[in-house]
Amino acid sequence: MKNKPKASQYPLQAIDIVFIVVGSFIAAVSFNAFLLPNFIVSGGVSGLSTILNNLFSWNPSIVQLAFNIPLLFICFIALGKEAGFKTIIGSLILPIFIGLLSFIEPWTLNPLLAALFGGITTGIGIGLVFKAKASTGGTSIIAQVIHVYLRLPLGTSVALVDGLVIVTALIAFDGEVVMFSIISLFVISRTIDLIQVGFNRSKNVLIISEKAAEIRMAIYQNINRGVTNLSISGGYGEYGANDKEMLMCVVDEQEFTFLRETILSVDPHAFVVVMSASEVWGKGFTLAKDSTSENL
Repeated sequence: MKNKPKASQYPLQAIDIVFIVVGSFIAAVSFNAFLLPNFIVSGGVSGLSTILNNLFSWNPSIVQLAFNIPLLFICFIALGKEAGFKTIIGSLILPIFIGLLSFIEPWTLNPLLAALFGGITTGIGIGLVFKAKASTGGTSIIAQVIHVYLRLPLGTSVALVDGLVIVTALIAFDGEVVMFSIISLFVISRTIDLIQVGFNRSKNVLIISEKAAEIRMAIYQNINRGVTNLSISGGYGEYGANDKEMLMCVVDEQEFTFLRETILSVDPHAFVVVMSASEVWGKGFTLAKDSTSENL
């Protein structure tokens, strides 16, 4: 007898569908309001449809549907059935939305504004679809394959694939249009990465001090953040290696100034290294804080 899916799986599937539909809608609005009327070739099948619309007056939504069919087979083979089914939804809904929303008047005819704001809104739309482990079809399928097999960030994968499409835009448009398209592609790729990792930024702080125990206690009491103790071997000085203790603490960006003052109040001579952490999971970040816990 087959095991029944857990009840918790159904809300996740519903959320995925919502992400795909909403993301496709946003991308379709951006295409009609910013990209198409300003000849911004943002890469992908949408960019190809813009080129073909300018050359032959072909309907962009029909062009995108025609290109998506063979690429869906690649999706099933390389990304699996689950991603394939989700991508079918995105690859059908986006061209349909583009066709239904073709009545939208251009929101700007300034190509720079179109490249910037079209890039942001398109990146938000595609990023939401990618968050559901799906695709809007077209060359974004190839970008996902590159992401899975070459371990490149999704935004970078999109930039590589769509960059080739932008080069082909020289057939239909002049160099200035291509330059605006490159700006749009960069904004799209950065926005996709931002949607993937989220808007919350954190700092990973490494602290080396002779007063490690006092600093750890001060951080816990003043900021209520856990600290991880790491044993290290110092190599500074003429006498060679010596055993030391290093503290690692992860805080939200808004807490960093308070953390810095806390460290300096205990040991003004502490050696501190600060690194950006774009995504943090665990207690105090994605899980509720436990006031009884002192470690990360």
